[in-house]
Amino acid sequence: MDTDARFIPLFREAAPYIHAFRTQTFVIAFNGGLVDSPRFALFAQDLSLLAGLGIRIVLIHDAQPQVRAQLATQQLQGGFYGGRCIFGGASMRAFKQGVGGVRAEIEAQLSAGAPHFPMAGAKLRVAGGNYLVASPLGVLDGVDMLGAGCLRRIDDEGIRQRLDAGELVLLSPLGYSPTGESFSLALEDVAAETATALKADKLIFLLDIDDGIRDAQGQLQRAFTPADGGRWLHEQGGHLAEGVRLCMAGALRAVAAGVARAHLIGEACDEALLRELFTRTGSGTAISAAPLVNVRAARDTDLDALVALTAPLIDCGKLVARGRAELARSLEHYFVLEHDGQAAGCVALHPFPADGMAELACLAVGTRWQRRGFGDLLLDHVEHAARDAGLSRLFVLTTQTAQWFVERGFTEASPAALPAAKRAAYNARRRSKVFVRPVAG
Repeated sequence: MDTDARFIPLFREAAPYIHAFRTQTFVIAFNGGLVDSPRFALFAQDLSLLAGLGIRIVLIHDAQPQVRAQLATQQLQGGFYGGRCIFGGASMRAFKQGVGGVRAEIEAQLSAGAPHFPMAGAKLRVAGGNYLVASPLGVLDGVDMLGAGCLRRIDDEGIRQRLDAGELVLLSPLGYSPTGESFSLALEDVAAETATALKADKLIFLLDIDDGIRDAQGQLQRAFTPADGGRWLHEQGGHLAEGVRLCMAGALRAVAAGVARAHLIGEACDEALLRELFTRTGSGTAISAAPLVNVRAARDTDLDALVALTAPLIDCGKLVARGRAELARSLEHYFVLEHDGQAAGCVALHPFPADGMAELACLAVGTRWQRRGFGDLLLDHVEHAARDAGLSRLFVLTTQTAQWFVERGFTEASPAALPAAKRAAYNARRRSKVFVRPVAG
């Protein structure tokens, strides 16, 4: 497939997200190490692209590697405790120098206007200010935190004014007190609290990981709700680096407080940010108040999706042809699996209560969502529905997918095992095989 041929389906996939994200507010936080990476120039270009699509961006940076370098150069002592920078006096000045250097580099990259730059001429303006009001942390666990602070208040109205003016707002990990003192702040706290105060649509952390949050066995965790993510972090997150744990906790806290969605993605891949935002599969870990994958009863508005999902399987003979009118008549028996708000699969459950049985029919998963376990989710859902209805057995008629059902506990039976009404309508010419499975108790 040539480049143009690949572009068209990708653009079609991205189009709904481009439309939905326009005028939304994204808070994007990243580590200072990314600024010193060759990947940072591409990241800056992606930010400019997002701004060009009408997305309102608040950018928050850390500066720990640069601060450590400043301390080493000036032969000063500084420390880190609980993921926090502990500085005072000369070391606090070194902290400010490190933060200032990172901020200057970010602004320089966001100002790039060379002809080869994809958004050259877009005139992206970067705004900053004393938006973060802080107070000292004091003594924690017997450790004097010196210049480390905690957020007291965020000037969210001031930030909104700059966003309304079409500017990108850049926040550094520095807060200021009403008495003129400066305090170092934690990246995850600034990001989570800013996103919450702004009622942001997305909070995005770019982390020093490959793609997303993985368990100790290396399995990528695609999605969490705040409750599930909190349990997972407590029970299984011990292997994560401290900074990653803190950012995940901040993301969970923000979503629980009303932020629509948070994303934890790796900074190692140049395309991670755009892939996470504009593809159905994403690239990392998403956190949302409601599950990204949801099975629900079908509605009238799902008819077009049902036709689209079943058409490829009808064309190849795996499903019996069902027209739109027939689907509409039996819609009450259908369920739809949604992924991120889009219909990704469907299934029907036709009950035969007199026989204590139910037919599983019209199981279909869209091409783009296959091999992700969605078929099993649909099967589990209808099995629960059958059990709730007091039915004891599921049956299915199939011509080409027998092995899939056998692997899930179905056993072959003769048409005589079917309910009488279904047996009377059995199409012997199609020669569908019958498989039956007890409903799990």
